[in-house]
Amino acid sequence: MPSALAEALSVGLLAVVIAFASIRPRGLPEAVAAVPAALILLAVGAVEPAAAWEEITDLAPVVGFLCAVLVLAQVCGAEGLFRAAGAIMARRSGRAGAAAAPKRLLTGVFAIAAGTTVLLSLDATVVLLTPVVFATAARLALPPRPHVYACTHLANSASLLLPVSNLTNLLAFAAINLSFGRFALLMALPSVAIIAVEYVVFRKFFAGDLAQPSTAPEYTGQPHIPRVAVLVLALTLVGFVVTSAFGLDPIWAAATGAIVLAGYSLTRRRVTAREVAASTSVPFLAFVLALGVVVRAVLDNGLGDALDGLVPTGSGFVELLVLAVIAAVLANLINNLPAALVLIPLAAAGGAAPVLAVLLGVNIGPNLTHAGSLATLLWRRVLAAHGAPAPLSEFVRLGVRTVVPGIVLSVAALWVSVAMFGT
Repeated sequence: MPSALAEALSVGLLAVVIAFASIRPRGLPEAVAAVPAALILLAVGAVEPAAAWEEITDLAPVVGFLCAVLVLAQVCGAEGLFRAAGAIMARRSGRAGAAAAPKRLLTGVFAIAAGTTVLLSLDATVVLLTPVVFATAARLALPPRPHVYACTHLANSASLLLPVSNLTNLLAFAAINLSFGRFALLMALPSVAIIAVEYVVFRKFFAGDLAQPSTAPEYTGQPHIPRVAVLVLALTLVGFVVTSAFGLDPIWAAATGAIVLAGYSLTRRRVTAREVAASTSVPFLAFVLALGVVVRAVLDNGLGDALDGLVPTGSGFVELLVLAVIAAVLANLINNLPAALVLIPLAAAGGAAPVLAVLLGVNIGPNLTHAGSLATLLWRRVLAAHGAPAPLSEFVRLGVRTVVPGIVLSVAALWVSVAMFGT
């Protein structure tokens, strides 16, 4: 196939796949469009079978890890971890007094949403925590907007800290020579910076909602902490560090944690085998693999060469900032997962720091528009199910206030971290 035609077909099919994933007509899985697109590109020779197989094998450990984390998050939900979090937030906010309750609840949501994102990935925050936040706000008779918006913003921006917090992080972690602990060390300061920006902006942007006092009686319920789930999560996190120290893939720790907690929950009949199987989200995993093949075709047919001259590979503040901005813009144009697949291999030529700058862009940038990440699209569906739409104009106005200063400050924090600790 002529290179110009192969390039046009690859870009066109990538656009179709992204549009389908964003709209999901009739609720069909994203793989319905992505798998045929990958097969078409293989059939016409736009991507070589060897290149497609290389992409799939490179992504396989990442996809396997994602599968384990999805199971772990679902079983934690079945064990009541998120209900307990909601009860804790309601109890602490109610005790603060009627006038202070909305601000105390926002602080609690920030803490729990950030922790959920870091440990169980952003999908758990969006799908499992957001409904709990809706229920908690209703229990306290408070406007839900600031608190449910915090769920999606922190699902994206708080996912910087650990390699396991986001699929984009896993892609980056696989491309650079960093241990689990050093990745967390380098991303700790940027994580603090962006969460602080988010909190300050939220307090000002939603000042009207946060000024409405609670009219509900004080919540006195006792939260039931699922101790086994908490223990397994803690041991799994320790397992990530240990496996990394011995040069093993973190999938082993994630899979062990998922199997142990799922087995415990099955024996207690808190979850069914069908629910565990469904939580693996096989269609979504197929979508990730197929999307990787489609993006590989786009890169091999011209985009890679075109971007190669635009993507800086230095570790100076300006170079890192340019990389993060490019990543943020691309994430909002084509979604953050394809943006990460495109930019990470190019940035990796400059070492770990440029790749981490790409992560700042593709993780923080999606808070600017609805289409920036799949997590935001999922969040919109959760809001629609609760009869609480999120207007694009409001989402963008809030996004501009958090994304622009957030990227600048988090890049500065990354630059300082790299200077202090090295890569």
